[in-house]
Amino acid sequence: GSRGPLPPLLLVWALAACAARASEITFELPDNAKQCFYEEIAQGTKCTLEFQVITGGHYDVDCRLEDPDGIVLYKEMKKQYDSFTFTASRNGTYKFCFSNEFSTFTHKTVYFDFQVGEDPPLFPSENRVTALTQMESACVSIHEALKSVIDYQTHFRLREAQGRSRAEDLNTRVAYWSIGEAIILLVVSIGQVFLLKSFFSDKRTTTTRVGS
Repeated sequence: GSRGPLPPLLLVWALAACAARASEITFELPDNAKQCFYEEIAQGTKCTLEFQVITGGHYDVDCRLEDPDGIVLYKEMKKQYDSFTFTASRNGTYKFCFSNEFSTFTHKTVYFDFQVGEDPPLFPSENRVTALTQMESACVSIHEALKSVIDYQTHFRLREAQGRSRAEDLNTRVAYWSIGEAIILLVVSIGQVFLLKSFFSDKRTTTTRVGS
C-alpha cells in the first residue's frame, strides 16, 4: 500500500546520502615509502584536501598535490596536519602523494579526507526566491548540525587514536627502562656478592697464614 511522507529526520539522512563525492581513508605508510592517490575532477570543481598523521615518529609526512599537467598545486614538507582548498583549473586526473622517504625506520599511520565538489542543495527548490517552509528550514538546520557532529566526531577519533598511540609508546619506553634498571640492579648485586665473597676469602687465607 502507499506510505506516508518520511519524518524530517529520516528525510535528512536520505538526502545526506546524496552529498558531494569524498574519499576518507586511513592507511599505513612504511618507512622510505611513498603512497599516491588519484582523483578524476571536472574543471571548476572546488576541492579540499585535509590530512593528519596519527601515529609514528614525529607525526609528520611530506605531501604533494599535482594537476593533470604535473603542475604542483600544493607541497609541504614534514607536516603533522594541514588543509588545502583549490578549484580545478581543467578536466583530468589529479594526483596527491604522501611521502615518508625521509624516515629510515619509522612507519606512519596517515588519515586524509579529500572532498570533491560542494554539497548539493538539501531541497531541489532551495534556491528559489520564496522562503522555505518551517519544516524545510528545520531539515536544513538539522542537516548542518549533523555535518558538524560528523566533523567533530572524526577529529575527536583522530585525537583519541593519536593520544592512545603516544600513551602506548610512552608505556613501552617505561617498560624497557624498568627492565634495564632491573638488569643493572641484578648485575650490581651479583657483583657485590662476588666482591664480598672474594674479600672474606682473601682475609681468611691471610689469617690462616698468620696463625701458622
